[in-house]
Amino acid sequence: MTRTALVTGASSGIGAAVAELLAAHDYRVLGTSRDPGAITTRLPGVEYLPLDLGDYASVEACAAAAGDVDVLVNNAGESQSGPLEELPTDAIERLFRVNVFGAVRLTQLVLPGMRARGYGRVVMVGSMLASFPLAYRSSYVAAKAALKGFATAARREVAPYGVGITTVEPGSIATGIGERRTHYLEDGSPFTAEYRTMIEHLDANERDGVTPAAVADTIFTAISADKPRALYAVGSNAPVVFALRRLAPRGVVERLTARRHGL
Repeated sequence: MTRTALVTGASSGIGAAVAELLAAHDYRVLGTSRDPGAITTRLPGVEYLPLDLGDYASVEACAAAAGDVDVLVNNAGESQSGPLEELPTDAIERLFRVNVFGAVRLTQLVLPGMRARGYGRVVMVGSMLASFPLAYRSSYVAAKAALKGFATAARREVAPYGVGITTVEPGSIATGIGERRTHYLEDGSPFTAEYRTMIEHLDANERDGVTPAAVADTIFTAISADKPRALYAVGSNAPVVFALRRLAPRGVVERLTARRHGL
């Protein structure tokens, strides 16, 4: 039986790598993009649907067009940085609409069908920053932590129906996302010097990060597992740093996270 996978944000980066991998494993793959017509290089075996996660009508239309979905990979999202006291309220709300509420609504729309058919996999693509919070990334950290919270809490609800919900937390990934990150820093901000230091290190870490294909492999592992774990992590020495997080005092972990980013 051919299973259908819906992968959000499939025009580039992790989403494109996941869509390509699933198509190679004979899934029917539906990839989303805000503007499918603007995609210059289309992946073989991938059908593209329009989706703007910040627009609930678009989310509803995408779910309707997709029909029965066996696998949902909630990958699409935006990146945002800035000192907490300088983040505009509308920017925070926009980030949560796109990174959290849109993904949650799409999940709500596909879960009834998965439950009725007795099979489903939902993967929330989070970030290791949700487990290792970083200064000047508070809104992004909070959004990814919220997404993981929805996934972890809902696992028990749907597990009896053959549906697995899991979170994959990538560390530093070489996707070029730093070029698309939104910055909020006021002129003359007292945080300017430290903020710029953090961004320089963040961008450098991402340039040296794992490939989108490596993250796609981890996502495929979660999809293929008979009983997916609650959390998978990849990149940034994930096995070591998560072990350290369990063993070391919280303050030590926070200082090491800051130091890795020049703070």
